Amino acid sequence: MKTIHGLNIPSSLADICNRQAMALLVYDMQAGIVSQIGDGEHVTIKVREALEAARRAGMRIVFTRHLSLPKEMMGAAQYRMAMAWQRVETPEEVRPWFLRDSPGFQIVDRLAPLSSEAIFDKIAMSAFEGTPLTMTLRDCGITAIAIAGIAMEIGIEPTARHAADLGFIPVILTDACGAGHKEAAERSLEALKFTGDAIIANLAEFTSLLK
Repeated sequence: MKTIHGLNIPSSLADICNRQAMALLVYDMQAGIVSQIGDGEHVTIKVREALEAARRAGMRIVFTRHLSLPKEMMGAAQYRMAMAWQRVETPEEVRPWFLRDSPGFQIVDRLAPLSSEAIFDKIAMSAFEGTPLTMTLRDCGITAIAIAGIAMEIGIEPTARHAADLGFIPVILTDACGAGHKEAAERSLEALKFTGDAIIANLAEFTSLLK
């Protein structure tokens, strides 16, 4: 830990990997998303490892779910995003995949949240946009957030960047993050490494330090 002017400046995962400083964010591990990923089963196993380690350590845990709005409530940005994801040419062809009561919206059974853990629904890519996540973390004195889930190139990178802009230290658990497009995910990770906002780690480092 570095210090200056009475401030502690974390410089490594060891400086922040504890229940007082860090929370775990399980990003969009929903049935309808995991099923679209080629290695969805493998990612689920890895996220489960991170989840179990965080639970053993008494770390605070937050889940996110991506929520589709009914078409009558979708705006221009929502339609543009849905058209791009669904590879359709017109708004009329859009089908809301993650409506609140649909099976695909739910967190996969193997990662079922406990009653002591939070679930925040969102319509943006960043887990911080339009959710109580910022207030929740700050109110608990959390300064860092470890991220696991799907997908690196779609939502995890913008969440990590948003976290840094808000003054949190994002930690990317690389082997517990899935991707829909391997090359795009690799570019996202390299970009995060280049800017230096995030700490890049793996599950073995995370779980070892929590012990």
